[in-house]
Amino acid sequence: MCETCGCGEHKHPHDHTHDHDHHDHHNHTKVVDLNIDIMAHNNIEAALNRGFFMGRKIFCINMVSSPGSGKTTILEKTVSRLITGRKIYVIEGDQQTFLDSDRIKKTGAPAYQINTGNGCHLDAHMIGKALKELDPDPQSFLFIENVGNLVCPAMFDLGENKRVLIASVTEGEDKPLKYPLMFETAHLCIINKSDLSPYVDFRKDDFSRNALSVNHKLQIIEISAKTGDGMDLWYEWINSQVSDMLPTSP
Repeated sequence: MCETCGCGEHKHPHDHTHDHDHHDHHNHTKVVDLNIDIMAHNNIEAALNRGFFMGRKIFCINMVSSPGSGKTTILEKTVSRLITGRKIYVIEGDQQTFLDSDRIKKTGAPAYQINTGNGCHLDAHMIGKALKELDPDPQSFLFIENVGNLVCPAMFDLGENKRVLIASVTEGEDKPLKYPLMFETAHLCIINKSDLSPYVDFRKDDFSRNALSVNHKLQIIEISAKTGDGMDLWYEWINSQVSDMLPTSP
């Protein structure tokens, strides 16, 4: 169960077989929609993060996926190979351990680890606290690697400029239909682990058709972070997105 969004939370367990008449002292007089309250608070925090990014001209990408899709490997390659003249920062989200942030730090990029405990996603408040610690330079890149989950991260705006969804060929072509909100809220879908395509039953055309049926504006590219195939398409996409927002580096 997520302690923040309450997914999987059980209703209060007491017995409701008793009559609720006017003599009953167990009187429910107020109903609060916790989901609306949580979303409203998160959206305020996200707006503050967005203002911070705009003020410093920081381009922020929120990377989302199921566990094991290859987000961290993609980030390792991106930090090492993306040549822009801009500093790159990374915020890592996991329930436990510092394994991913340690991997990123080995590339030379400043990284901040957020451990969510039982939480299944990052929220805007967590990102705001991380920004105070990282203090990223103006005109830099910030990559957020969200907790591996195709459900809850879709609901939480972090203030990012773009949301990038990573799917691997091992996951199957039905994921856009099973988890539509994640695909609806993404700007780019990266199909990773293309080097495994000959060994798994993955139909790229069906996947793309399903994804576009959910979000007709979604851009889709196929890569292998392991071999490097298609990574140039990813770098080109990043550069195309920031060219209008950030001034050219001297």
